[in-house]
Amino acid sequence: MFTILDKYILKRYLITFIGMLLLFVPIGIMANLAEKIGKIIDNEAPLTEVIVFYGNFTLVIGNLLLPIFLFLSIIFFTSKLASNTEIIAILSSGVSYWRFLRPYFVGATLVAVLIFMMGMFIVPHASIGFNEFEYKYFKRGRQDRVTDNIFNQLNETDYIYVSSFDPNRKIGYNFTYEHFNPNKQLDYKISASNIRWVEKDSIYRLTNYVKRKLQDGVELIETKRRLDTLFTFKIEDLTPVSYVAETKNLFELNKFIEDQKRKGASNINTYILVKYKRWALPIAAFILTIIAVAVSSVKRRGGMGLNLAFGIGVAFVYIFFDKVFGTLAEQSGFSPLLAVLIPNVIFGAFAVYLLMKAKR
Repeated sequence: MFTILDKYILKRYLITFIGMLLLFVPIGIMANLAEKIGKIIDNEAPLTEVIVFYGNFTLVIGNLLLPIFLFLSIIFFTSKLASNTEIIAILSSGVSYWRFLRPYFVGATLVAVLIFMMGMFIVPHASIGFNEFEYKYFKRGRQDRVTDNIFNQLNETDYIYVSSFDPNRKIGYNFTYEHFNPNKQLDYKISASNIRWVEKDSIYRLTNYVKRKLQDGVELIETKRRLDTLFTFKIEDLTPVSYVAETKNLFELNKFIEDQKRKGASNINTYILVKYKRWALPIAAFILTIIAVAVSSVKRRGGMGLNLAFGIGVAFVYIFFDKVFGTLAEQSGFSPLLAVLIPNVIFGAFAVYLLMKAKR
């Protein structure tokens, strides 16, 4: 049951957190706009697209920074409680330090649920528009996917290959499709100088089509100058965009990762890392809450300024560790699970140490 103390702390907790969001999110938008305004004007981006982009920007970037905003807001209002000797009064009245922490954990739970729901279901949709706008206007000339020497295993029996792929024209060059029978023997092979997706007819158009089929030890060859046909794969299967995992919700991402594992995708670690980071962010909310309370609940000579300086330093170190291990997982054989666990384990142990010290 909530007491007056719980309601008082939780109210201050949530009001400060919301105030931090309302303060820093517009600052982030203005800073990004100031940096990118030249490209927006040069590329003649429509105003409606710019407005939609910054709406998506708020969701994507805001969700990543929610634990940091939570961390700084707790340091801010708890330092004020400490400087006004309110915490000393609370603990002197017989309230234990663990009981004092309860409303903080309730608040952290509410924020963690918000982070989870946003990260799993809301932000993925916003990420589509965010990344498409980035590559359309800010990263012109940069490819958002692998376009050379693309090999994909569609299932247990079917494989496709193209030497190069043009995502704008939806054409793959030097196309090969191989089908194997259950005994892992080549059943037939289709090759073409190019494969094009004809969207209005929902078909594939093969140029210089050749099909070689083995039947009773005899090779049968079928050729056509042009062939319109259907395949079970989608044109996106040739080469998904680099940010594809960020655009999928919880259930879609799990299915996508399983499909990519089956196909033997070379960048599977990138997709798994995105999945684990989504689970790690809500946990980070609890870890940073403990650190923030432990640091700011003790009255210090430097006051709020010293606590905020320490908090900003911890936030930067946390982000640094997250980026370093994330890069290792994406560009080497380092385990994505360890890349997510190590920063949280380190800071979790640090949080417990600070909490025990503050309690004493």
